Amino acid sequence: MKKRTKITLTVAAALVLAPAVAVGAMATVNAVATNSEASEITPYGQRVSVDGREMNVVVSGDHEQTIVLLPGLGTAAPGLDFAPLIDRLDDDYRVIAVEPFGTGLSDGTDVPRTSENISREVHEALQQLGADRYVLMGHSIAGIYALTYTSLFPDEVTAFVGIDNSVPDQPGSDEPIPTDAMVLLNDLGITRALQAISPDPYEGLPYDEQTKQQMRMLATRNTTASTMVDEMQHASRNFADASGARFPASLPVLLFVRENDTDVADWVSLHESQAASVDRGEAVVMTGDHYLHHTLSAQIAAATKRFLDG
Repeated sequence: MKKRTKITLTVAAALVLAPAVAVGAMATVNAVATNSEASEITPYGQRVSVDGREMNVVVSGDHEQTIVLLPGLGTAAPGLDFAPLIDRLDDDYRVIAVEPFGTGLSDGTDVPRTSENISREVHEALQQLGADRYVLMGHSIAGIYALTYTSLFPDEVTAFVGIDNSVPDQPGSDEPIPTDAMVLLNDLGITRALQAISPDPYEGLPYDEQTKQQMRMLATRNTTASTMVDEMQHASRNFADASGARFPASLPVLLFVRENDTDVADWVSLHESQAASVDRGEAVVMTGDHYLHHTLSAQIAAATKRFLDG
């Protein structure tokens, strides 16, 4: 009986230790791979000094009118992510894709990721580039930041264009993002392991293989780094601070909105209401996923030009 008990205990211990050993191995592989990838990230865009740090921007097109692109929350490499849209817009506009701190090739920061701090940092970057009159075009949560931005710098923003942008008081905006779990899964290497067996999120999208690989590596580096985690943790507060906020009535507002969103109730009507809150507003309903600019850049660029020319 004692021998059987000993064997049983040994098997039980093995069953407990095996997953721990496997997770430990994944964590080690993840750490080594992440360090290796850091040397493979290829620079793009240009860097400007903001608040003693370096912010990366991608500037394309040599035209009188400027469009500034702002990314959604969790976009790890905005300058690359926006590439299909930049390629369509820069025929008619000077396009500046800003990579706020903690995204793309920009430095991180310990300054809290409030809408006001982010807005002031983006503004300083634009000042460094000599941009003082421009259209703000923002994806997702940039629609919340843009409300603060236009209140701080009303004489500079000539219009706002939203790409499936977040809106004040949208259902679910008060729910916290589980950042602790995200960081833990990443540190243990579980996120990397899941990505390896999951479908390619960039399959069929207009990016070459090198760009896809760069975006993957930057996602690994940035998504659970302290700056982006802090922005995620501030998300519900930033939404709360924007409750009831509106764009100035005189500001032209064009909103591209996904028609088949199943995550937020009344998604289209929320945008139609926001467009109706200004003197000249328009909501364009489109069929696609949240990142409408991945597949519908040509339509977005054409409708933007029509709206701005009008």
